[in-house]
Amino acid sequence: MNNFTCPLCQTTQATLFYTDKRRSYYQCGCCQLVFVPSQYWLSAKSEKQEYDKHINTPEDTGYRTFLNRIFTPVLARLPAKAKGLDFGCGPGPTLSVMFEEQGAQVSLFDKFYYPDDAVLAKQYDFVTATEVWEHLSDPRLDLELLWQCVKPGGVLGVMTKLVRDAEAFKGWHYKNDPTHIIFFSLATLRYLEKKWGAILEVVAADSFIFTKPSN
Repeated sequence: MNNFTCPLCQTTQATLFYTDKRRSYYQCGCCQLVFVPSQYWLSAKSEKQEYDKHINTPEDTGYRTFLNRIFTPVLARLPAKAKGLDFGCGPGPTLSVMFEEQGAQVSLFDKFYYPDDAVLAKQYDFVTATEVWEHLSDPRLDLELLWQCVKPGGVLGVMTKLVRDAEAFKGWHYKNDPTHIIFFSLATLRYLEKKWGAILEVVAADSFIFTKPSN
């Protein structure tokens, strides 16, 4: 055992999960989150430099196909003219364009590229976060904020790859990205489902929808 505090559930029930030549990874015994201690995190400047390398645009049909794994099931759950928030949209927002093409209205937030905190003070029919959760340094705060942005009866659509076990983790490319500092398992998602009183649906291997109960 060690005294690392889990960044999600705030317990200190963490044990060493895996270590390589660059970083060590710990797993929370309560919520099962796998996380990298803060001494291994990049500076904000270096983190943004990594994101600046990403070239994703609405014109990229391959990227649209990738996003379809969360876009299609979220769209199927929305009312007409829904209003949404794309959290962590990156430098080339695309998912928002896909929803707008279907008549939705989408606000954008990204701490580096669209840092408009005002959009986080509203509620929406849907919130999306694609390939974002694994970058969060304070998931307890950020995920609670996202959940508060979802209207009763609304949905939170998430894309992130899941940890399976320590053996698979060793050869997992996903852990090698230096900006990836937390890793969810299905047990972690179930922890959030229970905490939020939500309904969790697994719509693809890396895509998940949390539905907020109606009042």
